[in-house]
Amino acid sequence: MKSPNTLMDKEEPFAKRMKTRIGLAATLMLAVLALGLTGTPAAAAENAVVHWSGIAEAAIAVGRPPASCSVLAGMVHGAMYDAVAAIEGGLAPFATSVTSPPDASADAAVAQAARDVLTARVPGQAAAVQTAYDAYMALIPDGPAKDGGKAVGAAAAAGMLAMRTGDHFDDVVPYVQPTPGPGVFEPIATTPPVDTKLPFVRPFTYGSPSDYRPGGPPELSSRRYARDVAEVQEVGRVDSTTRTAEQTETVRFYTDQTFVQYSRALRGLVNALGLDLRESARLLGYVHVSTADTMIAAWEAKYYYYFWRPNHAIQRADTDGNPATLPDTTWLPLVTGNHPEYPSGHACFTAAVTASLRNYFGTKHVPIAISSTVVGTTRTYQSLDEIVADVEDARVWGGLHYRTTMTQSAKHFTQIARDIGRRHFLTDKRGHDDDDDHDNDRHDNDHDDDDDDRDGRDDHGRGGKRGH
Repeated sequence: MKSPNTLMDKEEPFAKRMKTRIGLAATLMLAVLALGLTGTPAAAAENAVVHWSGIAEAAIAVGRPPASCSVLAGMVHGAMYDAVAAIEGGLAPFATSVTSPPDASADAAVAQAARDVLTARVPGQAAAVQTAYDAYMALIPDGPAKDGGKAVGAAAAAGMLAMRTGDHFDDVVPYVQPTPGPGVFEPIATTPPVDTKLPFVRPFTYGSPSDYRPGGPPELSSRRYARDVAEVQEVGRVDSTTRTAEQTETVRFYTDQTFVQYSRALRGLVNALGLDLRESARLLGYVHVSTADTMIAAWEAKYYYYFWRPNHAIQRADTDGNPATLPDTTWLPLVTGNHPEYPSGHACFTAAVTASLRNYFGTKHVPIAISSTVVGTTRTYQSLDEIVADVEDARVWGGLHYRTTMTQSAKHFTQIARDIGRRHFLTDKRGHDDDDDHDNDRHDNDHDDDDDDRDGRDDHGRGGKRGH
């Protein structure tokens, strides 16, 4: 059997090579499971991109919601990708093209790129990052190769930081409550709703955060809305007698910090497949940039529609004008989310990750292990569609989202990852194919029911444009 790196022979089409890797991944899944909740083996077994992805994850996640984390991760992984592209070749640059001196150390370049972006954009963790950097660099022999690598990494980071200058990520955007009423989100917790700044953050790969805005949620008067409310009202309440123990465990499993949970799983996948440095940079750069741009678009849509959560929808069902919904003023969900309901942030995050993996490997059949520190278990998936289905169920069973929100979010928000793959990280792999028919229009949001059609704009007194 060929080694994983031998499978990267250039005469083989990209998708064929990746599918061969997937075959190997099935035999390596036991190794992934053996990793436990860390999702990665000892640092000595990791290549530089995977190692620094873990360092970035730890630094970025401190005190941040998952959506904001994804933007910073996109910066770090985009810079590492450009550093590897300069030294390894075979990759089209993303943020900036860097010239590498001969024999420059790729490991030093990756460490320098990650360190520079993190210390600049995550200053609260600069000391911890610097400590990790010093320890890592001490393992690389001094000399021209190390110096050359550091220069390449610094240039890649500088290009990314220049690209993101004035991106509004660090702006403070106060929450502004639109006029309350039927269908309008109001804060669920005493703390402000999260990530109000994201609708104003400049994307990496497209013009405006509204470019990928989906059509709106179902009408309050529609049969679809009434069915959605009835389902979550029964199974999603905190003391539901309908929800099974297995369903509750699925809900809890996916209350882990989403960015960290997926980042951990991605590093485990890369290690299990034995991807080399170049392909690790490509895959992780692609996934994290796709997720960043997806979450920016998702949060723009959230604060455009301002759609109410099941909490208020059920407690105030006597105000929605739908005779098929029944109010319950005592209803509370198993899990609470303090930001507008539509679209689902977790469904969008999952769509970005799974669509990126699907496009990179050319198949939805990607064996991957996802662990949860909340329940202390690991789930193994043979198909990316299984992850999407689990997340959909978890959010409905937990009382966080309506079924339509989950299905439409998962469908609509695959488009950004596909567009990024076509234009950036996969552009130099013309042999790449996609064996699954999952193309859809970026603004497709068909709700099936005749009385559920919307034009994607709010003209019925719920949501409206952002009040910021």
